[in-house]
Amino acid sequence: MRAGPFHGPALRIGTSRIRNRWPGMSWLVQPRLVNDPFSDPGVYLDFRYGRRAILFDLGDVSTLSARELLRVSHVFVSHTHVDHMAGFDRLFRLCLHRPFPLTLIGPPGFAAQIEHRIRGFTWNLLDENSVDFCLRAMDYDGSRLTRAAEFHAREAFARRDIEPPTFPKGVAWKEDEFGIDAVALDHGIPSLAFALREVLQVNVWGEALDDLNLPAGPWLNEAKRAVRIGLSDDHSVAVPGGRNIRLGDLKERALRVAPGQVVVYVTDAAPHPENRAKILGLARQADQLFIEAVFLERDRPLAVASLHLTAQESGSIAREAEVRNVTPFHHSARYLSEPDALRQEVFESFRAENQGAERP
Repeated sequence: MRAGPFHGPALRIGTSRIRNRWPGMSWLVQPRLVNDPFSDPGVYLDFRYGRRAILFDLGDVSTLSARELLRVSHVFVSHTHVDHMAGFDRLFRLCLHRPFPLTLIGPPGFAAQIEHRIRGFTWNLLDENSVDFCLRAMDYDGSRLTRAAEFHAREAFARRDIEPPTFPKGVAWKEDEFGIDAVALDHGIPSLAFALREVLQVNVWGEALDDLNLPAGPWLNEAKRAVRIGLSDDHSVAVPGGRNIRLGDLKERALRVAPGQVVVYVTDAAPHPENRAKILGLARQADQLFIEAVFLERDRPLAVASLHLTAQESGSIAREAEVRNVTPFHHSARYLSEPDALRQEVFESFRAENQGAERP
């Protein structure tokens, strides 16, 4: 039984310990919890200016609309306990007639588990005339992608082994505008934690557009992408009406550029020093930290036995990592009668020794 649609605001640390930001700048990616903190874990990362989204974990996704799920291009799965994978069937079914691929990345053995799941269905109605939807599944061992497989609709989703992409150590995925770093935490089994790192944050200054007699519109998304991927200042940007402008001139007068957002997702981690060190390395000065807070500190023996973090430890990690915002989730149902207790313990630990901490 769910506790209701309680997501709550993130907790925020004082501005003295974070990177400076231009006032009013907006992020390329908008992250939010998929469910309330007492339900299945997961974060939906919506790309603000593109028809695309990413998921961290794939538990119950019934709160997401079909349109939202059809935007998902990549899913990064921490581990395959049922509360982190139960939404696979719904997502897979919705994507069956989609022309562009779906990529899923998980811990060692993940591609084989996806293959077995797909083989549990019958595909006799698929043939060479079907939309050739492609599902890709890849294993990540905490340092690199080690194995990858494709499953094509026109081949009745028979497994086809492929070479996984090669990225720097510690990177599970990388594109021009962002990367996904990942570490393997101990949960009795490997449980992956993820960090989305935007390359750059680029926003438009509306008054400068007016001064330059330039219109607002989708063309600015292409201009911002050109900045993020590092095109030269002499690159010509097409403006509606047959005009062009140098990218360098646009950057100097109408675009504000700042370091990109960092969004970190941590769940199902045993409360011991090795995990803590890995989480701190991943989350250092992140803008958004989504972190499990399963038990209260008074019930620490339960946390140790079940290999989960306490709320106090989650807040302490967020404080030590100097993150900008922390959002706790994955609460144990034993606290349904006191639904704010875990969140409050995270907040108290997060703001300890930091009198500037505040709620946004």
